[in-house]
Order: sequence, then C-alpha cells, then structure tokens
Amino acid sequence: MLSLLLFVKKNAKQKDFPVISKESKILFIRLNRIGDALVTTPLLKEIKEQIGCKIYVLASSQNYFVFENQKLADEIIVYRKSIHGIRTLIKLINDLECDVIVDLHDDVSSTVSYLIAFTKSRYKFGLKKRNAKLYTHTVNKLDTSKHHVVDRMLEFGKLFGINLNPKTANIFFEPKYSSTKSAEEFIKNNYPVKKILFGINISAGSEARFWGVANYKLLISELSSYDLNMLLLCSPQDLDKATKISNNLIPIYYRPTFDEFCAMIPIVDFLFTPDTSIVHVISVFHKPMFGLYVKYKTNDIIWSPYKSEYDTIITEEPTLENVSFDQVKNKFIPFFEKFYFQKERHE
Repeated sequence: MLSLLLFVKKNAKQKDFPVISKESKILFIRLNRIGDALVTTPLLKEIKEQIGCKIYVLASSQNYFVFENQKLADEIIVYRKSIHGIRTLIKLINDLECDVIVDLHDDVSSTVSYLIAFTKSRYKFGLKKRNAKLYTHTVNKLDTSKHHVVDRMLEFGKLFGINLNPKTANIFFEPKYSSTKSAEEFIKNNYPVKKILFGINISAGSEARFWGVANYKLLISELSSYDLNMLLLCSPQDLDKATKISNNLIPIYYRPTFDEFCAMIPIVDFLFTPDTSIVHVISVFHKPMFGLYVKYKTNDIIWSPYKSEYDTIITEEPTLENVSFDQVKNKFIPFFEKFYFQKERHE
C-alpha cells in the first residue's frame, strides 16, 4: 500500500471541481456484505433522483442484488475474486469511460485502492482516510463513534453538489412481488385471524450473535401472555435451532434468499433480532425493533435502524453468551408494551 501511495503522490494531479449532470457516468464501488450495500442506498437513490446521471455499481457476489433496481443503478458489475483478476477488472472499468469513480468504503480496501489508482477517470472520490492521496476529491469521514454509517455516506453529496437531508433520506430496498406474495400467503395460512404479528429473528452473521435456545424459549413464553401472533424467522442453516426453540408452538419462516426472507419484514408489526442486515430493511418500513448487539473492542456506533424506533441491549463482550434473559426482559418489556398498547388501541 505504501508503494502504491508513493506512486500516486508522484503521478497524480489535483483536479478542478467536477460538474456532474444528467449525461455523466458514475461508478460506485461497494464490495463486501449485504449491510454494507444497504447503507449506501440512500446516497445512490438521492443522486439518481436529483441528478439523473447514469449509475454503475461494482458490487460483490454477496451484495449485488441490493442494487438491482432502476431507482438505484443502471448497470451492476459483480466482482468475483475467483474469476476476475485485478487487471481484467481495471480494463472492464476503463471500457465504461466513467466521469467519476467513487469509493464508498469506510475503511481502506487494498483491492479497491488498486482499482482507484490504476483505472482511468478524470475524477475519483473517497473519504479522507489513509489512502486519501488516491482520490482527486475527498469528504471528511465523520466520527464513527458519533455518526450513523448512513450519515457518513451522505457526506458524499457535497462532492455531487446536491443537498442530502438526513431527515428525509432512508434505506431503499424493495422485495420482489413474488417474494411478497409468498410471505403474505405464509401468514394467511398460519394466522387466518389478524392480530399484532411479533417477529423473532434468531439468525445473524456469526455464532457469536446467537442468543441461545433457552433464552428464545423464555422470550416466547413471556410473550404468550399478550394477545398477538408470533413468528420465528431464521436462515436455512439455523432451522434446527429454530425447531428446538419453536417446539411446534409457533410457525417458522425461513427462505434461501435474502429477498424472500426480507419480504416478511413489512408484514410483521414488531421485530426482535440480533444485529444483522435486516436491521437496515426494518428502517425501510419504519417497523419498531428491539436488538441485541455485540460491540466488542470498538468505539464505533452500532449499525442501528436508520429510521425506525428501536431499543437495544449492547454487550462489550465477544458474544451474547452472558446476556441474560432477565437483563433483556427488564429493558425489552417497557419498550414493547409502549408499542403494543398503542397498536392495540388502534386495531
């Protein structure tokens, strides 16, 4: 990385400030996970609406589907490390002849740094970080301990000369019609009588964020005293755990794709979940959420729902193992009941 920065420092020239119009072609780079893609959607949607330029997105095989909507992107390039070498990818990007290339990554990525350094574009945007010399223009990286990741992404609006209002911007994600209809049919078959629908998601990106079979059983038992319908949500790999938790008392909803899984989010009235990508989808539909977060050896603010009412239990230990049910109950019940009784009065 040091040799790369020295190369750029020697060869790069500071550019004038760009004028971006409807005719401009912009490439946004956002690799890695689903959540990383979701938090960039407010920026892309606002740029698409306010400027109307052609937007390309270089995404990973894990998150590309998030951008598969004309309201976000015109074309998506899926980077598969096993297939695309860096040289091949550089040529592919250069063939697009983009006016601007934007590195949306919060942290320094070696792969993205090489792409930024060796692709041809008059303007290259990024956050002020260790590889800042690679860019022609930068914006300040807001304090990660104080500012939500979405707000940090919205800072890029300054380079595009547009006003991005955090009060109106939001995560953007639309499940496919077929996924939505399937989720609606699932609820209709399991709960023909409409009541408040309480969703409990047990799956997260790692075993460290699994709260335990016994704890989820206690949660279901506690909620059984309320007049509501309950639903367990999980990824296919956690089906065995969900089966033990449910014990045939409540239905289990699991689907192989993120789109199908998230189609249930607009249907539930409340979600209990560990920190995971669906936290951002909850924001799309403004659903209340109670979350369990692992905040281990970091000062960064949690990736909470951007536009939903929420409360949390946050542990600074590496797992949720020592987060007791009573600890969660004491904070969760008052938050849930505020929503529950308000919702019940309007039913």
